Amino acid sequence: MDDTDREIIRILKNDGRATYSDIGKRVSLSEGAIRKRIKALVDSGVIRRFTIKVGLAEGAEAIALLSINPSYPTSDVSKLLRKFPNVETVYEITGQYDIAVIISGLNIVEVNECVEKIRRVDGVVNTNTMIILHSW
Repeated sequence: MDDTDREIIRILKNDGRATYSDIGKRVSLSEGAIRKRIKALVDSGVIRRFTIKVGLAEGAEAIALLSINPSYPTSDVSKLLRKFPNVETVYEITGQYDIAVIISGLNIVEVNECVEKIRRVDGVVNTNTMIILHSW
């Protein structure tokens, strides 16, 4: 990954609707070159998914901190959690908790349903959930 790839990623993070042509103009490359670079970034796993982030005025978000039973591999639990539709990001972390999960939904009920599903996952022994009130 070079500086141009980093700039393409920065552009996409700020404007997921930017066209290949728009990105090309901003980094001085052709539309075809941008298309190839983005495909390579996706194929290599640098870009894992394209998504829509709903503003908090239109939805709800939470951070859930999870303790995992030591007899369950944390990475196995993480892989399972990434498949949940409302789970945006899964972090394996150090400290009191083993996993941090970012959850988003169209409303608080949807976020709560996801938290309840997470609590039923084999290996999850404790959760600490925080509703996000505002983000910058």
